[in-house]
Amino acid sequence: MDNNYTVLARKYRSQDFKSLIGQDVLVKTLTTAINTGRIAHAYIFTGIRGTGKTSTARILAKALNCLASDGPTATPCGVCENCRAIAAGQHIDVMEIDAASHTGVDNIRDILDAAQYRPTNGRYKVYIIDEVHMLSTAAFNALLKTLEEPPAHVIFILATTEIRKVPVTILSRCQRFDLVRVPVDTLKKHFNWIAANEKIELTDAANELLARAADGSVRDGLSLLDQAIAQTGGHVDEAAVMDMLKRADRNVVVDFMDTILSGDTARALEMSDTIYTNGADLVMLLNDMMEWTHWATRMHPAINAGDGANSPYTADQREKTRKINSRVSLNTLSRIWQVMVAAVSEMQMSGNQKQCFDMLIVRMMHIADMPSVQEILKSNPKPAPQTVAPAPQTAAQNTENKIESAQDLGHAMQKDKQILLYTYFSENVEVCEISDGRLNYFDRKGDKDFAHKLSTWLEKYTGKPWTLVHSAQSCHVPTAIEHQQQELASDPMMAQAMGLFEGAEIVEVSK
Repeated sequence: MDNNYTVLARKYRSQDFKSLIGQDVLVKTLTTAINTGRIAHAYIFTGIRGTGKTSTARILAKALNCLASDGPTATPCGVCENCRAIAAGQHIDVMEIDAASHTGVDNIRDILDAAQYRPTNGRYKVYIIDEVHMLSTAAFNALLKTLEEPPAHVIFILATTEIRKVPVTILSRCQRFDLVRVPVDTLKKHFNWIAANEKIELTDAANELLARAADGSVRDGLSLLDQAIAQTGGHVDEAAVMDMLKRADRNVVVDFMDTILSGDTARALEMSDTIYTNGADLVMLLNDMMEWTHWATRMHPAINAGDGANSPYTADQREKTRKINSRVSLNTLSRIWQVMVAAVSEMQMSGNQKQCFDMLIVRMMHIADMPSVQEILKSNPKPAPQTVAPAPQTAAQNTENKIESAQDLGHAMQKDKQILLYTYFSENVEVCEISDGRLNYFDRKGDKDFAHKLSTWLEKYTGKPWTLVHSAQSCHVPTAIEHQQQELASDPMMAQAMGLFEGAEIVEVSK
């Protein structure tokens, strides 16, 4: 059994704070706390999978119980009996509990009963509760009191990937540490070091792909590296990793996006067929296309947010992206981004991803081919003002659209289907004075946009500009709705109908 292979993620698991990569703030805080004797009674570590939550908990347990020093130390030796037992998960005073399979209140009660007894071999009893968010409500409640005031020899370390599911009452009793995603450059250095130790050839391009595919998770990256080594037999290059990940080469992605944005639909569909036949994962390809669109947008001269030197693309690929940007507008990039984001869920739910992907290409090319608002305005310039007399039809239309009273104004809005404008006008606006081309009014709510919207519509409707004067004080005239209510109240038939019900009043007039 000693000859069994140990996967890289376990073999190279961090054993001390110095080897814990990508978590500098966490390491500095914990080492300072240990060196100054400010050790909390409860900690909670949160972050995505594979960033070192459980590893940090074990390192902290070693630091508290290492026999190489007279007290807690920030540099556990790793070779004493306690350090080796904790690393192997066999220490009698360091208990790791999987909350996903021990969710009930009885499991927590067993922990609390055992916590009352002093440690056997170490200075502290350490309870590491992994995936703590899986505990039931009753289990959380049972933990509260002991978590707030545990015995002096007990330390609780909680770990979770779903911090929002942990009750606030638990969080308030713990020191919280958020483990961040490990940067790509840090992962690449780590993978190079492991490859050297394992005597594996790992090309820089392959390393880059693995580090980015890991998405900030050390364990995910090491699992991928392990798989790549097993697939290649020890020579891990870019082609092997792309084949393993079912990803298209970034050159292919850039060429593909160039074709889509050029408008050659037949060529784009042909490239889609070739990429699919070569075994690329279409969901992964869509993610790569979104990645390119994101960086192309950042590199676009309209934004000028850098040259993309920190992007995952080579100098040649960035230069080609700049050439594409020289003929593609920022609006086009934004539109195709929105189409791709909407297609992510479609691709995942589709029974036939290839058909869904082909239709996505057609939609993207249709969107990309649409002119921008500025281009439409340039191609349809506003005509210069004419000095000749209006044609008979225009004069007739202006006469028909003449507005000389508040009632005329309300009827015109309804006739032109300006529902939102009419609703606000009828409920809030007092018309103090109106003549053809001039309106003096009082707005009870004081909507700043109302005057602009009304004047714009009036000019369009009547064919001439209007002068709007907003009165600072009410002119004590009814709004259109109030006027209708008054007319209804004075109607003999309405008065007779209301007399049938004691206390009846007109609350609303249907428009």
